Amino acid sequence: MTATLCTRDLRMTYGDGPAAAHALAGVDLDVGAESLAVMGPSGSGKTTLLHCLAGIVRPTSGSVTWQGQDLARLSDARRTVLRRSDFGFVFQSGQLLPELPAVENAALPLMLAGVDRRTATERAARWLDHLGLAGLEQRRPGELSGGQGQRVAIARALVTAPGVVFADEPTGALDAATGQEVMSLLVRSTSAAGAALVVVTHDEGVAAWCGRVVTMGDGLLVDDRRTPAAAPGGGVR
Repeated sequence: MTATLCTRDLRMTYGDGPAAAHALAGVDLDVGAESLAVMGPSGSGKTTLLHCLAGIVRPTSGSVTWQGQDLARLSDARRTVLRRSDFGFVFQSGQLLPELPAVENAALPLMLAGVDRRTATERAARWLDHLGLAGLEQRRPGELSGGQGQRVAIARALVTAPGVVFADEPTGALDAATGQEVMSLLVRSTSAAGAALVVVTHDEGVAAWCGRVVTMGDGLLVDDRRTPAAAPGGGVR
């Protein structure tokens, strides 16, 4: 598997001196075209790792490279553009804009990148249809169930044809059955789109959908395993 997103000796320290907190203490990780779950207890560094991988924050030292580009060397403006074009995001609460209908929420990354509204919403509508939301394009978030809202968030993450989709506790606000449904769609859709998927979760049931699970502790990777029943590209159902 060709690695496309890589970290080397990645470190993130908050504060100075004896009170310094080492959120990341030297992480080496290669992420290829796969579904990867990052697990660990609260304070283990998993969310900090996601933020560094996605170029949201700069590490204290070490490197994060995406297709040969060192994210830490890019300007804030360039990293913002990269997050809109190459990366997609799914958050625990969906973070949809309440005043926009589903199709415009899903199309938002394209419109922010300068794609005209008609083209953007047509692409978004195709993703909504693919995710089982045909006929709901004009509903606002308040008119959707939690699971439907997360499907809109998945469509928004995939509409730009990203290389990597990052998901931070994507089922945390859902009941168990809806969470399983959302994970199935998330893993299968990213795989079909040829994108890598990086999921931060504390839930073993969520992690089981991914083809690879890494566990963090005290800012380090302490375990890295393939899920035995996972098919290539992830997913065990």
